[in-house]
Amino acid sequence: MKLPPLLSLPSPCKGLARCVLVLAALLASLVTVRAAAPGKAPNVIFIATDDLNDWVGPLDSPIKAKTPNLDRLAARGVTFLRAQACGAFCAPSRSALFTGRHPSTTGAYTTQVYWRDHPELRPLQVALQEAGYRTYGTGKLFHHPAGYVDLRGWTEFHVRTQAQREAGWPVDSWRQGAPLPTPMPYSRFTREQRTGADRTFMEYAPLPNEVEKDMADTQQTDWAIRMLQGSHDKPFFIALGLYAPHFPNYAPQKYYDLYPLEEIKLPPIKEDDSIDLPPAVRKFMDNRKKNIHDRLNQLGEMKEVLRAYLASTSYADAQLGRVLDALEASPERDNTLVIFWSDQGYHHGEKGQWGKHTLWDRTAHIPFIWAGPGIARQGKVATPVSAIDLYPTLVELCGLSPDAGLEGQSLAATLRDCSKAKEREVLLCDITRGGYTLVNSQWRYIHYADGTEELYDLREDRNEWFNLAGQEKYRPVMEAMKGRAPKEFAAPGPETKELRLITEGERFRWEPKKNKGERKAKKPEQE
Repeated sequence: MKLPPLLSLPSPCKGLARCVLVLAALLASLVTVRAAAPGKAPNVIFIATDDLNDWVGPLDSPIKAKTPNLDRLAARGVTFLRAQACGAFCAPSRSALFTGRHPSTTGAYTTQVYWRDHPELRPLQVALQEAGYRTYGTGKLFHHPAGYVDLRGWTEFHVRTQAQREAGWPVDSWRQGAPLPTPMPYSRFTREQRTGADRTFMEYAPLPNEVEKDMADTQQTDWAIRMLQGSHDKPFFIALGLYAPHFPNYAPQKYYDLYPLEEIKLPPIKEDDSIDLPPAVRKFMDNRKKNIHDRLNQLGEMKEVLRAYLASTSYADAQLGRVLDALEASPERDNTLVIFWSDQGYHHGEKGQWGKHTLWDRTAHIPFIWAGPGIARQGKVATPVSAIDLYPTLVELCGLSPDAGLEGQSLAATLRDCSKAKEREVLLCDITRGGYTLVNSQWRYIHYADGTEELYDLREDRNEWFNLAGQEKYRPVMEAMKGRAPKEFAAPGPETKELRLITEGERFRWEPKKNKGERKAKKPEQE
């Protein structure tokens, strides 16, 4: 960097003056790096993970995976500390994010296929393509079983094998030639507790380090990097869906080695946590606790399962790092937004649960990090936001055509200046029509479809151990929040167990089953 000649100054001032000029030049260069070229739409790299909760470096959690690349991304941009998922498990969460509409509007509460039931909706990738973007997708962006990928609007959607293209485009990470452990299933819990052909829930295994290159998430990251490294005459949208850390937690041994068993910490658990829950919820949750949490304790497998999740999280973080390295080496580095998110969080014994499908913080709380041109560096936002805000934010940042039906809020102003963040309540719908949670900086209000309720003071009770809904003094809080819930909840569309998947070459469609006597298709995995 060539500096202008110094003015004639008294000698004690020359050093100070040069420092001022150097600092000014450096600041100018930073502004140049951070600002997009005038009139040029920013590229977008969009990285989704599956079941990743807040156990990551940039978030305030008592248990943390080693995530140096998420730390690196957070240092470059804005971290939303209280981001909430927009669905209680994979399928509805992803449907909500891509359509920008809650399940209460689309009826996609469980395994519904949004593009079948609502072909009139314009998903995110179509909006970007209509705005002149080249759109590239790979991995678990939509729900993973066959028949879920919305193929509209993609310049190219990549799967690893031709067999996948001819079988309804499934995007799981453990079939289609991916490396598997010996024996399989590997974990003691899976071998002793699970039955049926698909025994992946709570399954884990360290794999030889040399097979990392053959793993599905690695290969799909390879493809996303190749798309990034290509020649671009138009803005691009590269969407990479990582399956990790969803079960089965297969990860190379080196990631397991990051977490010695003797150093694993268990999350805080209150043994009688269900005592103040509504009766139906308590019955369901106690049964799930008995079948999973209590059995894990009996088998002595708790720390092994936690280590597997942490190892898979670090493996996913390594894939993010490879994308960031490729972007840094790319001529597009100064004009590319990077967005990292998870479809929902995950319970690891908290409230006696393992999994998601709840309206509590463990399911709802997700990493949500943005970096790129015009976005503040090292920013942190403590007020709640929702992953459903992603679509309207890109409408503003990328100049997409407005869509009056979008239900999130643009975060563009907050990304530029974190002090612009405003207090609000965000919605997460249950898997049952009429159930939901609303959360703000102090309260989580839960309303179930049967009319029962929960209320937690998040400032005083971070673990959501004490349900306040039965105390009359909190009735005004609950009524106020209830009044801001959706007035109507759409009827649910048909679940995939009520439909038949028809494949024709590389295309597929869903049709109603012809008669009640037709054999039911296996329900797609919801674990």
